[in-house]
Amino acid sequence: MNRVAVVVPAHDEQDLIGECLAALSGAPEIIVVADACRDDTAARAAAAGATVVEGSFRNVGQARAAGVAHALRHGPAGLWIACTDADTRVPAHWLDWQLSHAGADVLVGTVEVDDWSRWPAGFPALYEARYRLKVTGTAHGHVHGANLGFSAHAYLAAGGFPPVPVAEDRAFVSRARAAGARVVTDPSCPVRTSSRAVGRAPAGFAAHLSGLAAALQPGPPAAALQAGPPAAALQAGPPAAALHAG
Repeated sequence: MNRVAVVVPAHDEQDLIGECLAALSGAPEIIVVADACRDDTAARAAAAGATVVEGSFRNVGQARAAGVAHALRHGPAGLWIACTDADTRVPAHWLDWQLSHAGADVLVGTVEVDDWSRWPAGFPALYEARYRLKVTGTAHGHVHGANLGFSAHAYLAAGGFPPVPVAEDRAFVSRARAAGARVVTDPSCPVRTSSRAVGRAPAGFAAHLSGLAAALQPGPPAAALQAGPPAAALQAGPPAAALHAG
C-alpha cells in the first residue's frame, strides 16, 4: 500500500475532536465527516488540518461511507483506509500497526475505555471480564468502527458500509467475509475510547456501557438512564452492542 487515509465520522464532537486529531498527527490524510453538526466540530477539525466533508445524514453508516468515498476520489489503487471515531484516541504507532497488516483485506482491532471514574465500583471488572470472553490469544471476536482498517479494493468488493444508524462496522465486516475477504483480528493495538454514558449512535458503545451498569446495580446512575434502552446490552455473553463502537 502506498496511500493511506483515515476516516473519522463526527456528530457534535467539538469537545473531543481536537484530541482525536492530535493523536492522528502525521497521518497522510485525515477525513472528518461532520454529520449534522450543530456545533464547531467542522471548524475545529479544519483548523487541526483535517479535510472536512459535511453532510446531514445523522447516520453513522452513511457518514463513514461518505468519508471513504472522499478517500476513493483518486481511485482504489494502493489505498489503505483506516477508521476511528471522534471520541477516540489512537496510539502513536497505530497506523504502522495497521499497515503491518496491509497484506490482509480487512483488519479489526479492539478498544480500551479511557476513564472509569464516572461509573460505579465494580463496573470496570464486569466490563473487562465480558470483553475478554471474546479475546483468545492473538484473535478476538469484537468489531469496532473506532479501530478498523481495510484495503480500498476489499471495501468496494464488499459493497461498503450499509446506510444504517448503528452496527455499520459489524455489517461491513460480515459483508467482507461473505465476499471472500481475508479478515484479520488483532487485539495487540487497542485504541482508547470515551467512557461517556450518552453517545452519538443509538444502541452504540455508550448504550452498552449503560446497560451493563444497569445490570450491575438495581438503581443505575442517572447518567446510565440517559443512554437509551439497555436491552440489547443484556444478553448472555458479550452483548451485540459490545461488538461495535459506532
